[in-house]
Amino acid sequence: MRVLVTGGAGFIGSHTCVELLNHGYEAIVVDNLCNAKPDVMDRIEKICGKRPTFYCQDVCDREAMREIFAKEKPDAVIHFAGLKAVGESCSIPLRYYRNNLDSTLSLLECMQEFGCKKIVFSSSATVYGPYNPSPYVESMPVNTATNPYGWTKVFIEQILRDFAAADSELSVVNLRYFNPIGAHESGLLGDDPDGIPNNLMPYIVRVAAGQLEKLTIFGDDYDTPDGSCIRDYLHVVDLAKGHLKALEYASKHCGVEAVNLGTGRGQSVFELVEAFEKASGVKVNRIVGGRREGDLPAIWADTSKAEALLGWTADKTVEEMCADSWNFVNHK
Repeated sequence: MRVLVTGGAGFIGSHTCVELLNHGYEAIVVDNLCNAKPDVMDRIEKICGKRPTFYCQDVCDREAMREIFAKEKPDAVIHFAGLKAVGESCSIPLRYYRNNLDSTLSLLECMQEFGCKKIVFSSSATVYGPYNPSPYVESMPVNTATNPYGWTKVFIEQILRDFAAADSELSVVNLRYFNPIGAHESGLLGDDPDGIPNNLMPYIVRVAAGQLEKLTIFGDDYDTPDGSCIRDYLHVVDLAKGHLKALEYASKHCGVEAVNLGTGRGQSVFELVEAFEKASGVKVNRIVGGRREGDLPAIWADTSKAEALLGWTADKTVEEMCADSWNFVNHK
């Protein structure tokens, strides 16, 4: 099967390409490298012994995408491309709406034109908004969000539902991620954002490596056992494997399914930092700051649907996630 992977040079996309290639799929990556390194394809090749076909293009560019579809004729799409930082989306919302919605519409128009009927979408637990209690279940309403990034995921899921309603042959799997961390065990792939990281784990490892002075924990006065936010952290390799399970499902079924990908367990920020210190043997310099706009106190998944529908569960422990993250920083 030929799989077009938008945003395939990014953190989750690159790990998914490794799983695709290692399981006999052909991977065609489209990425404008706005938040990815140019050598990622080289790293994937070192791991797999095979190289994805790569196009340095913006998925928002419909004509460029038409040319790629015409040449490559993909059988399915995994759609990662999009801006993804919650805090940043609150300060530059228009950029997020323009980029994330335009890229999706461009992609879907090309799928429609070239008869590509299967798509796995990189959605997010942010679609559950501020009013649903954890653990989040796929049947909960998803018509609200706490930040522009989350709203783009809400809107795109609705676009995909409408798209599928108009085409009975279309298969859509909306994968609602929780908090992916970790890195490939080789140390060749990991979360390596440009500039100051927006996500917790890459910030932790850069402080531990002496690249940043200190970690600021945003709030210790939430209604949680230790006052810090609770999240459902899962290993990026487990998450990547979930995409292959979703692709297998999409190949056999039509319609739309939303599926949580998480561990079903919550860890607080303080607990994650302590787990990293134990795994790495390095003390993380940290302070407590004020709450961050758009954050919710406690988020974790009900994962029963992923197990029942896709046959997928997360296997790796928090300790493994921390150790692999540290290995990646030391390997670079």
